[in-house]
Amino acid sequence: MIETKLYTHETLHDIKVSLKLKLATLWASFMFLYIYVDYFALYMPGKVEGMLAGKVFVFDITPGFLLLALASVTIPALMIFLSVALPNKANRWANIAIAMLYIPYTLFNLAGEAWMHMVFGAVVEVALLSLIIRYAWKWPRIEA
Repeated sequence: MIETKLYTHETLHDIKVSLKLKLATLWASFMFLYIYVDYFALYMPGKVEGMLAGKVFVFDITPGFLLLALASVTIPALMIFLSVALPNKANRWANIAIAMLYIPYTLFNLAGEAWMHMVFGAVVEVALLSLIIRYAWKWPRIEA
């Protein structure tokens, strides 16, 4: 006789995820929001016309402006990889420093006309950056 067991529920195995992977996924989430908030801003009246006239907010669109804009996206994009690749001590401080730098930068992006999608995006971005700081700050230590 074959005995079968009926399970009313299953207990799922909780897989331990490394801190480095958690940091990398937080940076990836931040990047998605960071890019999409700017993308959706293009739907705001006058944005495309302003860009075609060579202006973003109060800034002239110049090669230098575009280089700075690309750098502002490159840094958190690289943090996705660096959060996995850097040695622990450098990793911890890079995550803390860069996340702390991007919190005021994120809030500065609300200057001028800020629609609800921009405020919502900034709140979630700051929450993600705060989690990055918290995880990196509480990096587990090996006791000697």
